[in-house]
Amino acid sequence: MCGIVGILSDHEAAPIMVEALKRLEYRGYDSAGIATVDARGTLDRRRAVGKLANLSDLLVHRPLSGKSGIGHTRWATHGAPSVDNAHPHRCGPVAVVHNGIIENFQDLRRELAAEGIDPESETDTETVALLTARFLDQGKSPQEAVAATLERLEGAFALCFLFEGEDDLIIAARRGSPLAIGHGEGEMFVGSDAIALAPLTSRITYLEEGDRALVRRTGVEIHDAQGRPVQREIKQIDIDAASVSKAGHKHYMAKEIAEQPTVLAEVLTHYLNGEGSDVLLPEGLDFSRIERISMVSCGTAYYACLTARYWFEQVARLPVDVDVASEFRYREPPVPEGTLAMFISQSGETADTLAALRYMRGRAQQVVSLVNVPESSIARESDIALPTLAGREISVASTKAFTCQLTVLAALALKAAAQRGVIDAAQLAARLAELRTMPGLVNGALALRARVETVARDLARASDVLFLGRGQMFPLALEGALKLKEISYIHAEGYPSGELKHGPIALVEDSVPVVVMAPHDALFEKTVSNMQEVMARKGRVLLITDAAGAREAGAGTWATLTLPEAPAMFAPILYALPAQMLAYYGAVAKGTDVDQPRNLAKSVTVE
Repeated sequence: MCGIVGILSDHEAAPIMVEALKRLEYRGYDSAGIATVDARGTLDRRRAVGKLANLSDLLVHRPLSGKSGIGHTRWATHGAPSVDNAHPHRCGPVAVVHNGIIENFQDLRRELAAEGIDPESETDTETVALLTARFLDQGKSPQEAVAATLERLEGAFALCFLFEGEDDLIIAARRGSPLAIGHGEGEMFVGSDAIALAPLTSRITYLEEGDRALVRRTGVEIHDAQGRPVQREIKQIDIDAASVSKAGHKHYMAKEIAEQPTVLAEVLTHYLNGEGSDVLLPEGLDFSRIERISMVSCGTAYYACLTARYWFEQVARLPVDVDVASEFRYREPPVPEGTLAMFISQSGETADTLAALRYMRGRAQQVVSLVNVPESSIARESDIALPTLAGREISVASTKAFTCQLTVLAALALKAAAQRGVIDAAQLAARLAELRTMPGLVNGALALRARVETVARDLARASDVLFLGRGQMFPLALEGALKLKEISYIHAEGYPSGELKHGPIALVEDSVPVVVMAPHDALFEKTVSNMQEVMARKGRVLLITDAAGAREAGAGTWATLTLPEAPAMFAPILYALPAQMLAYYGAVAKGTDVDQPRNLAKSVTVE
């Protein structure tokens, strides 16, 4: 991982590729490089560690000519960030860029070493280039050499190959990692993400699992996993330029936090009928036929699932299992009859979630996904794909995608309750009326920016932070801790408030802030009791509550953030906002890279 670009153009490829790679910076990366074939057929490359600005500087001093090329931004998996480990990797007449992991690369290395073919890097990707070059040396054509190479590879990959002497050929292949072909006028493009190709073309073909594509300026020839010629649909993709601009904000994360009232309103418009009294579901999704839900996801989406479990179980009386995707299939769980498998992913390409989905296909009664990218692999492989409608999310730390996931899941839980006869039509309409207030309440939370910024500057001085929450607020405590860790690099942990006495209270001292998320609900008094235990031990408490909660328990806290009063069921949507803003302003205070935090990638397409 993380970003791939390929170009067969009528113009010099290097500057176009650098600009395209910049559009993939949001994925996270630690090195970058490009390779081109010039008019004489000469293959050459440039690579640099760090930001794309370093590659751009290198190209000023050592330019690359050629109208054909491949480029890559790398997030290190095998081997530390270095020039030698950066992509493209080259062996003789072939250069390769790769997203994914080649699981059997060590075996292939040993095989090649026995023939006197040794790598120059620590990466699994270089093995692909070495193997392809060996097949070329045996007299195979580029197409035959790639096909033979792919047969030997185990693992997940999106690959692009560029060949010396071939200025009108890129070969692309995918297995497990996404890859798209862009169609131009006398030009063709390849990208790991349609956003990279947005300025170049709006006509996109998504390669399917196992596809191999021979790309020339006149078009693309695609073969499926069995080597048979196939036609894949060309889709018209509309990526608004505004979705990849900061719109006056200092960071994408700030912009995406601010967009939440708008995108939540769009979610409600999409999923509710004109009167706002019912939830509109795709045909075939009927919770009355479901006995159990198995929810699987990673990271922030996992916390959305933990929150939704309260809703489905308490409101719809429907049992829910929630699993981290990276562990799910290794548990080999039995799947009871009547199980609906639900997968949540912002990108729709999360490798562990996709693998879990494939485990459940044929076992679960139905496979449903919630994704932000309708054309993603997870969406395409689901029985039903539900859009979360967050729009393009550029910052690595998920914000608006999380609250959109929560809003869709809340609507689904209410519809499930109605379909199962737990609530009637009037009760459904009343709950939905409460849900429709959330965009306005979220907008009210945004008005606390200045107050949150002041608190966050103080919080940023800490080395450790605890987040506490009870009931629905427990997943929000986990999410708040994750956000702070992700972008400010402050060690933070989230706990259920009731678990404080079972260990975490040993950490409480005046240098460890404790963030307590406590709307004035049925569990408020219990949470405040735990909070008092912290304060009795000289712990510094940041209380996040509403006006009633602040009046009752705000005395003696280090600081209090007072949110608008929210309907109890939907408070997690609102309380996500201060968690996000604390992390954002804390990171700004520390001077970290807010949108591209170290070691992280936006879309985790390797296991």
